[in-house]
This record gives sequence, structure tokens and C-alpha cells, in this order.
Amino acid sequence: MFCVILPRLNPPIMRTLQNTSFENKTALIRVDFNVPLNENNEVSDSSRIEAAKPTILHILEQGGSVVLMSHLGRPKGQVKPELSLGHISSEVSNILGVEVNFIDETIGQKAKDACGQISQGEVILLENLRFHAEEEAGDQAFAKQLAELGDIYVNDAFGTAHRAHASTAIIAQFFEQNKCFGFLMEKEITATKKVLEEGEAPVTAIMGGSKVSTKITIIENILPKIDHLIVGGGMTYTFIKALGGSVGNSICEEDKLDLALSILDKAKANNVQVHLPVDVIIADDFSVEANTRVCDVNEIPAGWEGLDAGPATIEQFSQVIADSKTILWNGPVGVFEMSTFAKGTIAIGEAVDTATQAGAFSLVGGGDSVAAVKQFGFDQKVSYVSTGGGAMLESLEGKTLPGIAAILS
Repeated sequence: MFCVILPRLNPPIMRTLQNTSFENKTALIRVDFNVPLNENNEVSDSSRIEAAKPTILHILEQGGSVVLMSHLGRPKGQVKPELSLGHISSEVSNILGVEVNFIDETIGQKAKDACGQISQGEVILLENLRFHAEEEAGDQAFAKQLAELGDIYVNDAFGTAHRAHASTAIIAQFFEQNKCFGFLMEKEITATKKVLEEGEAPVTAIMGGSKVSTKITIIENILPKIDHLIVGGGMTYTFIKALGGSVGNSICEEDKLDLALSILDKAKANNVQVHLPVDVIIADDFSVEANTRVCDVNEIPAGWEGLDAGPATIEQFSQVIADSKTILWNGPVGVFEMSTFAKGTIAIGEAVDTATQAGAFSLVGGGDSVAAVKQFGFDQKVSYVSTGGGAMLESLEGKTLPGIAAILS
């Protein structure tokens, strides 16, 4: 009788900046500088540039040089001067504290010469990737030409990681082992993993927004991994109507009532406690000046619509959040853009803030919830705010993102 002892297989080490040498190397970095511009073509929100700064400065400090590539807007393969990255080069320079040399080409001899002659410590910004239709098409030849502009490929653009574009996924194959994630990508991956795979119980997901249909895949993916599901915002009324309540003129997906019931059944099967609002703020018009009152969520009269969480609901939700050790927040619980209906979302923010200060890990992801935490000053009070948008949502849905898979392969 004998036994065979198999070698222990360790998971692959994530390729990061910390385990990559950049000395005398040119790092070709895919950043997400898809920033908003005002009427004077000036950057009106530089947060995405700020987010890439740690990665860029780390590489420069390690003795490398940097070539930045990004898209801006949706030129759809056409050269549109108003979407040139030349408009943002001075802002990038100001934020980095390093002079940035803008090259008005993405590929071609001019770009090749500039990158080939780059000196240690220098930064080059290439022209808009999407001036070439080959970028969004994931063209191999285009990706190969981009790959020739650097020694090491760094993907730090989580916001485009869900796209199999030339610069986000296809390019990585030309670098074999010389590829890694930037700090921003690493943080996004780690934050999502901390919620979906390593979350300390109780794990609570706060799901808001207007429609169940846009959240169904996320909810189904996270149900086996959470203990509590808080449902708020417009999707509330689809659940309430499915359960037999009266929702008046509230937003409701009539064709998703069975879907709402199936979610409740799946939650029960996974021992997940679902928390629906018990009262809401209703209004007789969708406006700040509307007449409002508190109403039982099951008894909204005709001509009135639910636009925010009520006081009893806020108290109930806040208690669940206070008892949580891991929190995912995706979507507001009211029409926070109108001050009259922002109290619920602000209260959720305060509860998540308090829980975070008490030691919970909190991740905020998704466009509206990110906008809300920034608007009300909670972005520095939670553990992590994702800048990923669609990429974060697909990650929460359990999908493999091409931009991440390309680095891990």
C-alpha cells in the first residue's frame, strides 16, 4: 500500500507594481482619462487623473519612463479635434508635477520615434485611442503596434476593464510576463474580492436604483455570499406590488413582478434576510415643490408616488447596517438629486460611515451611489469608492473582465 503526495498548488501571484521592476524600462500604461471637459475644453473633473497618479509616480520613482494611453469620449473611429487628449495634457502635468509631452498620434512613426527616444523619468501622452476604429474592434495588428511603444504593459484603467478592446485586453498577449496591474486596478480587484469572497459576516448588500431588471444579475450572484439584502429606491415598488401592496403612481416594472418574487424565494433558500421599506415619503408630483407625506409602503394612494425612504425605514435599515461587518452599497434609496427626497440616501451614507468607523469594510460601487457619496461628502468616510462604473457592475455580476483576465493569463 502506498500513497502519492501531490505538490501543493498555490494560486498565481497577482502581477502588481510592487513585484515588477521598472528601472530603465518604459511602462506603457492604459489609464482612464475619459474626463469631462467644459465649453472651453478644460477638465471640469480631474478625479480620474488623480486616481492614476500613484501608479505613474511609482514607476517614475523606480527609475522608469511612462507612456500614457487613453480614450476620451466616443469619436467612433473618427478624428474629432474636440476630443483630443491634447486638451488635458496640461492638467495631467499639473497633477503629476511632471512635464507631459503630448504626441498627436497613437500609432505611427511620430509616436514610435518619441517613445523610442524617451528618457528615464519622462512622461508621454498619446492621442485618443478611439480615433482608431481598431481600438474598440480589438484589432490585433493595432494592439501589436501599441505594444511596440513600451517594455512593460500596465493596465490601470478599471473603468474599461470590461471591454475587450485592443489597449485593454488584446495588447497584453504581446508582453508575456512583462505585464501587471496598476495601483487603481489592484485596489478595485481587492475591494470586490473582499466583499464577494472574503467578507466578514454579517455581509449586507444595499441595492437601490430604479429598476429590478438592471440589478437582477448582481443580486442573483451575491445572494449566496451575503446575510442581508436591503432593497431601496424605485425597485422597491416592484417588490411591494408583487407582494400585493398598492404603489399608486410609483415607478413599477409590471412585467417583473414574478422576477421580484423569485428573488425573494432565492433569498430565503440562501438564508438571506431581505429588508424592504416599511414606510416611504410620497409626493403628488415628481418635483421639489410637490406636496409630501409619510405613507405605509403598502398603501400608496393613486396620484401619489414613493420618492424616498421614510423615517421608520431609515431606522430599520440603519440598524441592519450598524450590525454589519461587510457592506456593499449599489444604488441610492431615493431621488437624492432633489433635496426634498435626499434624506434617505444621506441617512444610509451616515449609517455606512458609522459602521465603517466601527471596523466594517464598506464598498460603494455603481454610478448613482458613487455620485451620491461624493455629493454628500461620504467618499472619504467609506472603505472604498469604485470608479469602475460598468466594470464594477459586471464584476459584481460574477463576470470575468477581459482587462483583468489578460493580465492574469
